[in-house]
Amino acid sequence: MATESPTHHAPVWLFSFVDLAFLLLIAMTQLDEGRELAVELGEIVVPRIHASAEGMPAAAAARWQLRVHPADASAASPFALALPQLDGSEPQGERLDAAALRTRLAALHAASVARPLLAPHADSRSQDLLDAVSILEEVWPDRRRATVAPDLAAK
Repeated sequence: MATESPTHHAPVWLFSFVDLAFLLLIAMTQLDEGRELAVELGEIVVPRIHASAEGMPAAAAARWQLRVHPADASAASPFALALPQLDGSEPQGERLDAAALRTRLAALHAASVARPLLAPHADSRSQDLLDAVSILEEVWPDRRRATVAPDLAAK
């Protein structure tokens, strides 16, 4: 007696949702094309990969990281600036409060250092992450990003 293997089908609504999302994406890219009213969509620039590895760097460049740690009773602040070493060692970096972080980031910016990478811990608080992003945006403003802050004076 031959038995058929069970087949798993995706729900029909999933295909409808994907089709609708794809059609909306196409429609949004065609709106007001060539004029300033066009909707700005995010883009990913894919680098060209060379056929040989001779043009590739030997190692990754070391970049500063703004780490956001989980809330901890033993640490006064969740922020830390660290510069990973090329040998793979992981420096912990000293914990900084918001004011000290702002000062250190301003010093890095004045020294023409590239914008630090944001490296939040999976268990870090959302408010700490938003504070870190806000401080980064104050020091390294960018036209493609915006930070929303509450107007405390209005209350």
